[in-house]
Amino acid sequence: MLAVWMTGLVTLVACAQKAPGTTESKKEKQTMMNSAPLPATAAVATFANGCFWCTEAIFEELDGVISAVSGYTGGETISPTYKEVCDGNTGHAECLQITYDTSKISFDELLEVFWQTHDPTTLNRQGADVGTQYRSGIFYHNDEQKEKAESYKAALDKSGAFDRPIVTEITPFSIFYPAEDYHQQYFELNGNSNPYCRVVIQPKLEKFRKVFKDKLRKDR
Repeated sequence: MLAVWMTGLVTLVACAQKAPGTTESKKEKQTMMNSAPLPATAAVATFANGCFWCTEAIFEELDGVISAVSGYTGGETISPTYKEVCDGNTGHAECLQITYDTSKISFDELLEVFWQTHDPTTLNRQGADVGTQYRSGIFYHNDEQKEKAESYKAALDKSGAFDRPIVTEITPFSIFYPAEDYHQQYFELNGNSNPYCRVVIQPKLEKFRKVFKDKLRKDR
């Protein structure tokens, strides 16, 4: 009973604390990122695998990932707000737009991290986060990404890696809307102050670091 109460409390606190707030250091970091020229080997991947606070904290630690921007995709509403997405009426999923250097990390490696850092068998849910905005999805940018994602999904299902069938949607990418500024680098800026970061994200990040220690950036 206590565990259930704590899960509910963490979810309520997380929703309550998703409020505007930014810092100069964050603005400076984003400005530098936007002004830096991309290498000729740069590519983009778009994944949805639960709360983007969690997924951003994970993917931005990978060596070869140039940027991981939290946002929304897969819906109908133009330029949706966080509140509209949370209401579940826009059709969008919380997602990451990942720009990466293919000379350092491959799409296959990104898929490996994607599959292993969330539960792809729960429909419209990740842990205590429930709703279509938390669905598992890969929004492919070209035929190669589509083929790799579908092959990987089929292989995982066939191997019995999960107790239940994978429900991850694999659909063509259409448009990406960056989330509000206060969602970007959320764990980095709020890891010590938000209970959701400490109770949910931190343990997940520590597990990820152990499993993928050979793929982490050396400058973090």
